[in-house]
Amino acid sequence: MEKKAVLGIIGGSGLYGLDLEDAEWVKVDSPWGEPSDQFLVGHYDGLKVVFLPRHGRGHRISPSDINYRANIDAMKRLGVTDLVSLSACGSFREELSPGTFVLVDQFIDRTRARPASFFGKGCVAHVSMAHPVSPILVDHIEAACKAEGLRHHRGGTYLAMEGPQFSTLAESHLYRAWGCDVIGMTNMPEAKLAREAEIKYATVAMVTDYDSWHEEHGEVDITAIIKVMQENSANALQLVKRLVADFPRTFEPCPAGSDTALEHAIITAPEARDPALLAKLDAVAGRVLNRG
Repeated sequence: MEKKAVLGIIGGSGLYGLDLEDAEWVKVDSPWGEPSDQFLVGHYDGLKVVFLPRHGRGHRISPSDINYRANIDAMKRLGVTDLVSLSACGSFREELSPGTFVLVDQFIDRTRARPASFFGKGCVAHVSMAHPVSPILVDHIEAACKAEGLRHHRGGTYLAMEGPQFSTLAESHLYRAWGCDVIGMTNMPEAKLAREAEIKYATVAMVTDYDSWHEEHGEVDITAIIKVMQENSANALQLVKRLVADFPRTFEPCPAGSDTALEHAIITAPEARDPALLAKLDAVAGRVLNRG
């Protein structure tokens, strides 16, 4: 029997809901704590879609306080196979102007206050993050952008900072010198956890500003950001509607191995694994842990 695709959408700043058939907000219990909010679960022409507002409805949760593990674990429990993250970001490149959707393919993680793995003492695992984004998922996002005439750029490196403050001028210049393209506060450890959960992951980084490096734009202006964010949100809804309408209903294996990331990743001997941790990993790692 063919495996069905289930599309997950995580909405960032400015995106807090979707229009779906038979949609209802569902509370999902996770052994990793409380997710950001309830999950909006519905369908579109036979495709199951799961939506989560990353900051909670009303934007209640700061980037550093988001329970990323609970969010990803719950997505896995709801059967999500493909996860698209929509995130506001700043740009380090003149050509990536506000309003551009950047389909990033790499990350640099500069966060420091967030649990970044489902694994640890009692069950150790090391997944590859060399190619953190699923190229086949990005193909579908890019096709949706083109179909809707949305300004976009494929490829780029996302610098994940801790926040909630914006960058200093020195940091902004440093990250540009590193070759980063955009900066945000929410895609790490989200991308790492999605990989550990064997969910195909991709990011749409929606540019709102030029961070603080641009001489003509100066420091980040939150008023200006909110204005662009509102425009981006309207375009994001347009993008998601097209993506949902055209998304394949049958699951597609990931060329980058996202859906098999745990195949040889768990290195703790079976007899040395902590039963309490294994119980918490039932959704995330059940495919490999339940093989006996």
